[in-house]
Amino acid sequence: MDTRIALIGIILESRESVEALNYLLSEYGDYVIGRMGIPYREKGIHIISVAMDAPNNIISALSGKLGMLPGVSTKTIYGKNI
Repeated sequence: MDTRIALIGIILESRESVEALNYLLSEYGDYVIGRMGIPYREKGIHIISVAMDAPNNIISALSGKLGMLPGVSTKTIYGKNI
């Protein structure tokens, strides 16, 4: 199956979703290349980026599930022809 390189940007505005967010990221861990989280204390939010190498449907599924969590916003970008 063909895979794509993608980056999921996540803004976490509510700590109530931390456990579910971490669970989802570990559930899709086989496809995660790397993850970086930055707490922005002045605004009370967390900014997370997740790099993936996965089939398109896997990337879309994870991004969609993350975006449905309360207080979580996501945006996914894909590499060109990679």
